[in-house]
Amino acid sequence: MASGRRNLRRAVVLVAASAPPSVDANSSSTSSSSTATAPSKASSSAPSIVKIPRSIHEVDNGKILGFGAELSEDHPGFHDEAYKQRRVMIANIARQHEVGEPIPRIDYTPEEVAVWGTALSKLKALFPSHACAEFNAALPKFNFREDEVPQLQDISEVLQLSSGWQVRPVAGLMHPRDFLNGLAFKYFHSTQYMRHASKPHYTPEPDVVHELIGHVPMLADPTFAEMVQAIGVASLGADEKQIWHLTKVYWYTVEFGVVREAGDIKAFGSGILSSFGELEYMGQGRAELAPFDPFSAQPKMSYKDGYQKRYFVLDSFQTGLDQLRQFAASIKPGVSAR
Repeated sequence: MASGRRNLRRAVVLVAASAPPSVDANSSSTSSSSTATAPSKASSSAPSIVKIPRSIHEVDNGKILGFGAELSEDHPGFHDEAYKQRRVMIANIARQHEVGEPIPRIDYTPEEVAVWGTALSKLKALFPSHACAEFNAALPKFNFREDEVPQLQDISEVLQLSSGWQVRPVAGLMHPRDFLNGLAFKYFHSTQYMRHASKPHYTPEPDVVHELIGHVPMLADPTFAEMVQAIGVASLGADEKQIWHLTKVYWYTVEFGVVREAGDIKAFGSGILSSFGELEYMGQGRAELAPFDPFSAQPKMSYKDGYQKRYFVLDSFQTGLDQLRQFAASIKPGVSAR
């Protein structure tokens, strides 16, 4: 779609593929028999064994659901061998990074810089009228320029000063449990590769445009950042069914959430803020609006003409934080492997 991307369609497929066997990825209901492992009949009442990380060093960012040359046939770069090899190179750089070490800098090509600039220019025109106040207040802190792709190390340093969060490079789309666990320790895992030049306003999976423009400014807001951390805290020790529910909670807030602001609806979800087409679509008021409730069964992650057919609305980020903290407190963790 020339005017916008279909908002991580492949990401939905990959994440859905990681849902527990007893969970229908296209349903808001789950089977009560889901556990972290498949027990025998004799041990069906045994609790799940869940490895609970004690620090970001114990969060595995190596289990990647898709990256590099592993592109689907409908990916814009599927037939571009040079692009696929570039993706592999950048992914391998991320794989070698150790927490606490400086994040390696990527020497972006002129073509990649042009893609970044094209996307940023078009999005910036809509932010004042379509993005929430917190996003617009935080955006200038990062000094995004159309002639330069930001480096994760520089962005992480600014983010840490703003809200205490840091960025950690990752090779591609992570397993949901590992990604959510990282949020509990105030770490956001970010890719470093760029979307294909033939579709500067479209990406089928998270790229550096989505990560830095869509996610990072909101994470600089302390209240929103605490809200995201609450989702991460809830994931620590959660069983597979709970992880799948939290993945949907994350999807409908951090990725595609909207908030009431002086009677209007404004975007704060990264999937909206990094997509020119979705941002315009949201502003047209054609999608259904529903109140956010983390305790309710979340609907399937679906689209209408490439965009969300329903947005969940927060009355404020403080309200969302209170709701998610209550929800996190309600989750009974599985038995720790330690």
